[in-house]
Amino acid sequence: MNRKFMATVVIASFALPFTSTVVAETTNAKGAFQAPPASIERGKYLVKVAGCNDCHTPGYALSGGKVPEAQWLIGDKLGWRGPWGTTYAVNLRLYMQKLSEAQWVKTAKSIETRPPMPWFALHAMTDADLRALYRFVRHLGPAGSEAPAYLPPDKEPKPPYVQFPGPPPK
Repeated sequence: MNRKFMATVVIASFALPFTSTVVAETTNAKGAFQAPPASIERGKYLVKVAGCNDCHTPGYALSGGKVPEAQWLIGDKLGWRGPWGTTYAVNLRLYMQKLSEAQWVKTAKSIETRPPMPWFALHAMTDADLRALYRFVRHLGPAGSEAPAYLPPDKEPKPPYVQFPGPPPK
């Protein structure tokens, strides 16, 4: 879908704290997502320091962050099992394709997910940070496949999975 300028372009330096109120998002002539480089770099920084890759990028934590960027945020088949059931890290690169930037910001500010996703960290982020995350993920483009679906506590997941303490599911 071709997008027109969503807002006036604001030129901002990449400095902490990141202060940009609105930055334009567009697509190029071929329909590829484009956003200002400073916003994309800020999103990349946030993905690293917020720990998004730790769960949403296979092998990232185990390799000490030595996974090529082209493989970042594609979700994982590693399950996280506890009294809530078994959850899987979503493929953010496919997920963000389904949302506009405004939809992402609204979702991130209100979402409450099952463990171990720290949804409360998203709630604490500024709108500018959430927009930068979105822009970085969209900049990466779609890749990978959907993560496995959530399993309720009474369903046995296929390995591999991490078992959290608590009463085992019956």
